[in-house]
Amino acid sequence: MPDEPVTVVVRRRVKPGSEAAFESAMQEFIGFALGFPGNRGIHVVRPGANSREYTVVDQFIDGQARQSFKASSDYGEWMRRLRELSESDPYIEEQSGLGGWFTPPEAVRASPPAQVKMALVTFLGVLPLTAALPPLFAWLLPGWHPQLANVLVTALIVTLLTWPVMPLLTRLFALWLYGKTP
Repeated sequence: MPDEPVTVVVRRRVKPGSEAAFESAMQEFIGFALGFPGNRGIHVVRPGANSREYTVVDQFIDGQARQSFKASSDYGEWMRRLRELSESDPYIEEQSGLGGWFTPPEAVRASPPAQVKMALVTFLGVLPLTAALPPLFAWLLPGWHPQLANVLVTALIVTLLTWPVMPLLTRLFALWLYGKTP
């Protein structure tokens, strides 16, 4: 509904050594955001021990106020400035109505790892599958049309990556990806 309040939850992991600069930038950003028409308040949850992840809860009177805020050139500049101090793009969740106030604790999500880390872990999952499965299926199904065999192999690779391989690699590399174990 356009006239319902909107709650925005933003999570960012600050680059090591950039904490003081981030704190300073966040103070300035909060001043900017609170001065924007339709902003109802901001709450910042600072990182706990052994963490650099900040959570910001920003509230707007309605969806139009949120959209106007996001469309402003100053907002875009602030997002670039804060991104330079962060390890990756922020995790952003928007909820309208009262739902934003009632996110269960188990729903808390970490911000995504740096893209280069995600690419390297994905590479580790994809390489053995793409090296082993095409020759195996060529040997098992010699009479199949190459395109049909390719569709089958690709579907199997995607299935294996989605369920067993990537969840396993994510757990194995959790400390490197997220800075903590899941």
